[in-house]
Amino acid sequence: MTLNDPHDIADLFAEDAAYFTEPFATPWVGREAIVEGWRAHGDKPGATTFEWHPLIITEDLAIIGATTRYPDKTFSNLWVLRLDNLGQARQFTEWWMQHPA
Repeated sequence: MTLNDPHDIADLFAEDAAYFTEPFATPWVGREAIVEGWRAHGDKPGATTFEWHPLIITEDLAIIGATTRYPDKTFSNLWVLRLDNLGQARQFTEWWMQHPA
C-alpha cells in the first residue's frame, strides 16, 4: 500500500461505506467521498509515528487500538470497523483523544 494512494484507500472500503471522523460527525459516504476526505485530511509522509494493534476481530467487526504521535501532540485512537463479506469496511468510526500537553 502506498501512502495516500487513491486506489489503495478505495480498496479498503465497500462501495457504499460510511466513514465517521468522529462518532457523531456527518460521515463521508461512498468510496469516492472517503478517498477525497482521506486525502484532504491525511498526514504527510513522515509527519507522524503510528502504532496500532487489533483488539477484536470477528467476521463482521474489527476494533483497533492505535497511538498517533505528531511532533507537538499525541492521540490515542480506537477505530470501529463494520466489515462486509469481502472484508472491506462498510462503516468506519474513529474515536480519539488527545493526550494532555
